[in-house]
Amino acid sequence: MNKVRDSAAEAVADIPDGASLAVGGFGLSGVPEVLIRALYERGSTGLRVVSNNCGVDGRGLGVLLAAGRIARVTGSYVGENKEFARQYLSGELEVELTPQGTLAERLRAGGAGIPAFYTPAGVGTQVARGGLPWRYAADGTVAVASPAKETREFAGRPYVLEHGITTDFALVRAWRGDRHGNLVFRKAAANFNPPAAMAGKVTLAEVEELVEPGELAPDAVHLPGVYVQRVVALSAEEAADKRIERLTTSASSTRGAVRD
Repeated sequence: MNKVRDSAAEAVADIPDGASLAVGGFGLSGVPEVLIRALYERGSTGLRVVSNNCGVDGRGLGVLLAAGRIARVTGSYVGENKEFARQYLSGELEVELTPQGTLAERLRAGGAGIPAFYTPAGVGTQVARGGLPWRYAADGTVAVASPAKETREFAGRPYVLEHGITTDFALVRAWRGDRHGNLVFRKAAANFNPPAAMAGKVTLAEVEELVEPGELAPDAVHLPGVYVQRVVALSAEEAADKRIERLTTSASSTRGAVRD
């Protein structure tokens, strides 16, 4: 039952080229930075990633993206990652854009063993009709487009069929975790981490604080250890390395701080 690995490098050692990965995080919150860096150092390439976004330039999944290690992304938001946009528009990267709530439910459904579900999100748009560019050609034309999806009415309202997602591996970050893999997420870091962890056939969790079994109150556990196969304890420096994607302050917050 002891799922703790000695290092992140050991935890990711069997992730092969072409593997599919569900990765937790939202922007720079709750991103498994240490596991991603270990995967970068391992050299795995041709990866198929499912994540809300693909990091930013130089952080998170952006590290793998800049190195040309990612072949396909299923996500909701290109965000501030200029390299992501460049690779997508130049035809180097295949991208399946999915409504954010739909993506979260696809991951959760896959982890719960639900093969597909109906949702009103996307009805009447290219999400349902098909034709969204998944990959561009070098000349800017669409090389691969999304297919049309099944739609059906329930109680007079149309819904579109979406498929659950499962992946070979999942990488997540938690605030606290025990040796059995039970995890607790803190505040905004409880974003895509729980459903991503559920979707992975083999889930790797980096934890800011490792505790012994029994120290976590059962009703405080956000994700039970049945979904987690490997745990990596972060050092104090790794746990404290949390960047702010965009710092915004108000005029009132700086009033009085200016000296003559």
